[in-house]
Amino acid sequence: MPAPIIAIPADTRELDGYNWHATPHQYVNAVVKGTGATAIVVPALESGNDIESILDRVDGVLVSGSRSNVYPELYGKPVNEADGPFDRARDTTSMELIRRAIDRGIPLLAICRGIQELNVALGGTLETEIQEQPGKWDHRRPDVPERDRMYAIRQSVHVKEGSCMASILGTGEFQVNSLHRQAIGKAAPRLAIEAVADDGTIEAVNVIDAKNFAVGVQWHPEYWVESDETSARLFKSFGEAVKAYAAARR
Repeated sequence: MPAPIIAIPADTRELDGYNWHATPHQYVNAVVKGTGATAIVVPALESGNDIESILDRVDGVLVSGSRSNVYPELYGKPVNEADGPFDRARDTTSMELIRRAIDRGIPLLAICRGIQELNVALGGTLETEIQEQPGKWDHRRPDVPERDRMYAIRQSVHVKEGSCMASILGTGEFQVNSLHRQAIGKAAPRLAIEAVADDGTIEAVNVIDAKNFAVGVQWHPEYWVESDETSARLFKSFGEAVKAYAAARR
């Protein structure tokens, strides 16, 4: 049987005078090593992507993190360029993939920017520059070399008993690498809050009425999929859902 296929929506990047559709290596590697599936990158277009045709051909969707942030008008907030950079094409592509994957029962895992897109796609809001809010920690990446960034910060998240995330990771406290400037503000009505940081920041959600695996995390398990049990469990569970979906439709 051929390997299942997981779609990853791209970011747009400008490099050497060209516009690129790109996704970080860590996400592609985590799909291959953590789920046993094959990854394909979906171009980030504000129009022209046939999302239904894409979803006809894949068995899962991984919505990756990114340096860019969701455009504030999409969740009812004024636009402040200081809260950027923004990537409108990524917003359009990801949010349609998210909504249609959930509707069709295609397994979905959303990471960092992905959990924020998931929340906005389902009607929630975001808070920007959370490190400036009273009682909130500074969750931004530390000022260290790139090779050390995902290992320089660890924080605790607390998984709620009886939650979907508890069935994947277990109940209690786990150490994760959560690096971000924005976070979920008001959770969308269809999302269950499954894990929080010590300062109350929402770190994991589950789509309550989803037909299949539909989970979002604010941390970055893709970096640790080969070295950390918590990260490996999350990708293994996603991979099992993807394989089951692939087997059922073939």
